[in-house]
Amino acid sequence: MIPGIKAFFKLEAASGILLILAAILALIAANSSLKIYYDQLLSVDVVVAVGSFSIAKPLLLWINDGLMALFFLMVGLELKREVLVGELNQLSKIALPGIAAIGGMLVPALIYAFINRHDAYALHGWAIPTATDIAFALGILSLLGSRIPVSLKVFLVSLAIFDDIGAIIIIALFYTDNLSLTAIISAGIGIGVMVLMNRQGVVSKAAYLFVGLVVWVSLLKSGVHATLAGVAIALCIPFRGLDSEGKVQSPMHDIEKDLHSPVAFAILPLFAFANAGLSLSGLSINDVFSPVSLGILLGLFVGKQLGVMLFTWLAVKLRIGKLPDDVNWAQLYGVAVICGIGFTMSLFIGSLAFEQTIENQAMNDRLGILVGSFLSALLGYVWLRYVAKPKVDVGSHDQV
Repeated sequence: MIPGIKAFFKLEAASGILLILAAILALIAANSSLKIYYDQLLSVDVVVAVGSFSIAKPLLLWINDGLMALFFLMVGLELKREVLVGELNQLSKIALPGIAAIGGMLVPALIYAFINRHDAYALHGWAIPTATDIAFALGILSLLGSRIPVSLKVFLVSLAIFDDIGAIIIIALFYTDNLSLTAIISAGIGIGVMVLMNRQGVVSKAAYLFVGLVVWVSLLKSGVHATLAGVAIALCIPFRGLDSEGKVQSPMHDIEKDLHSPVAFAILPLFAFANAGLSLSGLSINDVFSPVSLGILLGLFVGKQLGVMLFTWLAVKLRIGKLPDDVNWAQLYGVAVICGIGFTMSLFIGSLAFEQTIENQAMNDRLGILVGSFLSALLGYVWLRYVAKPKVDVGSHDQV
């Protein structure tokens, strides 16, 4: 049993599979006799107090504002690593997926905005269909095994990294309000301290995480979304340095490694369970075609593939970038479709756009996210299974 469990968690698709299971459990809970307990669980008040200072939030917001900050910390560390030593360290490597990502964010946003142009409140959700869930997307590709060239996976990962950068910028610019100058100054001081620590060669992970906690609390009180603290902390953590004994240390690598399993196998599934619980009671086909739901559905399922393909084609035609030698346009289309799996980040942006709580779920954003992501996953998998042929081990056949 134990070896089997260990093998499962080593699977590239494991995180995506857990996300699917968590979403299914949430839907079951929200549409059964368990609904009352599901709602009560997420609305339980959790209070953390130190002296006269306290933070009191329902469990749902602790997950969305607290645990997701660790997710953004890992995203920030991955972005920094890729820029320093990875796939984003050369302009020639980032041109094609970067341009494709822009198209994959712009076209879905325009589709959503057009459909909801007459409703000022609904327009708050324009960014929901711009996201790609990399865990789900890679999970689908991994199910296809050797049919998928490594270079195609690299393209998808690079595109998703730019998607994450775009999401971070969107959240910072468009989903902050009621700013507290005092709290922002406190967060700025904390970030300045971490920058100074970096410049002075401090490599203690505990020191960065302690100051980072202060930054997170400050941003939580500031009106700037607290999850952005994760990105700020990541940018301050040094790539490498010397400890007190003169040994080379990489705090950035160590923290990223420490976070990967908890984020992939606990935080993201928990977030999915807390946010995917859409009650289907009273829903009809008309709800799917409501402006918000339809805008998200078409943005993810149509806008993503259209934007990625159009901008990639333009980049190739203008000779800004070129397709990898072992990737054809049919395979690329399959990946473009899979980019329409928005799930985790789309749910997160939706919670910011419409300030969802247990009592207020008036908008149909989750319905559009679930349907759009499901259709993208299904078509992407079927398409790639049809057009991508499995590799043949030539060495296993007799020579003619």
